[in-house]
Amino acid sequence: MTSTEKLFEFIKSSPTAYQAVDTVVNKLSERGFKELSEADEWELEEGRGYYVKRNGTSLIAFVMRPSADGFMICASHSDSPSFRLKLSLDLKSEYVRLDTEKYGGMLYYSWLDRPLSLAGRVVVEENGGCGVYTKTFDLKKDIAVIPSVAIHMNRDANNSLSLNPKTDMLPLFSGKNGSIIDLIASAASVDKDSIISHDIFLYNREEGRTFGGDGEFILCPRLDDLECVFASTEAFLSCRESGSVPVLAVFDNEEVGSATKQGADSTFLYDVLSRIAGVRYRRMIASSFMVSADNAHANHPNHPELSDRANAPVLNGGVVVKFNANQKYATDGVSDAIFRTICKRANVKTQTYYNRADIPGGSTLGSISNTNVSVPTVDIGLAQLAMHSATETAGAVDLQSLIDALREFYSTSLKKDGEIYKF
Repeated sequence: MTSTEKLFEFIKSSPTAYQAVDTVVNKLSERGFKELSEADEWELEEGRGYYVKRNGTSLIAFVMRPSADGFMICASHSDSPSFRLKLSLDLKSEYVRLDTEKYGGMLYYSWLDRPLSLAGRVVVEENGGCGVYTKTFDLKKDIAVIPSVAIHMNRDANNSLSLNPKTDMLPLFSGKNGSIIDLIASAASVDKDSIISHDIFLYNREEGRTFGGDGEFILCPRLDDLECVFASTEAFLSCRESGSVPVLAVFDNEEVGSATKQGADSTFLYDVLSRIAGVRYRRMIASSFMVSADNAHANHPNHPELSDRANAPVLNGGVVVKFNANQKYATDGVSDAIFRTICKRANVKTQTYYNRADIPGGSTLGSISNTNVSVPTVDIGLAQLAMHSATETAGAVDLQSLIDALREFYSTSLKKDGEIYKF
């Protein structure tokens, strides 16, 4: 199976952040990694792989190397823009519609007229009120659609389309008698009356595919940022041993600012790294490095004027290094040089991305995470089109390039000697 085919399977099994973390956990468990609980004492064995989950949507994995000089960390995010169901679940009138609110900054129109389903988790009462527990679920079938308004009823739709998430974007689920809670309870294998609360998201059911004259492009939901989650996991599990502790970090809530208990702006990374290092934490951090992996905007073929002319990456042009003078991206000259040297070792091409100076861009994990764990950081990603669409486009060749670059990164150890970085 090719890397692209594996990516499609990974994304298909990861409709929400809950399933994305479960999918990574399955890969780690197959390789003998052991789960740790933040509530327990840790007894870490040399050479053993471990992982820690927080909230079921964020994960940090590492291989214990007691004599390591530092950490080599790659961080990506598990969430994607979508619609989240409200506690009320549905609205009944002539039809049954799902009651939703938007999560993250999405392209509304891209969600119209597509096959949609639901996944996430339910919180269930245990033993007659003595406790609660969570169960993840995925309906895995087409159950809803957000229908567009016909051109005959909106003659200006092709000129100016304004969509309101409260009125225009409610998914059609059923006729008058449909019950979404029955489907959810069945998929989660619980009694519907025992469900107290939930975290449920709508997702696009379309599967990934390649296209183009030579099949050189990828069309798939949730490439931002599951493509980087997949690539970093593949690299993490296939890297060579080095003098550093390899760390795989997958954070939730990047699309809404990361300021949650499981986001990049939480203490999660610090909490785990400090327990690994113990009294050596500050010394190890001084010889550590982070790659913040989140996809980048490609030069749009129909609108090249939206990009910085000299720094507009293209599909299949290599791994993108991202810069921003106001530190929306954490890359500086040192981290850029270190990462490009690693890519050169791996025989991987690199590209440069800057926003057009008069068009502000978004932020990502690197600078946010640095407020809690301060290490040299480079922001990277793969070039893609239609970011935050229900279906996104990327380059098929780039995927393997990112895996190769991150494998070399994880196989490298970094040592700071004064102002010199040796690796």
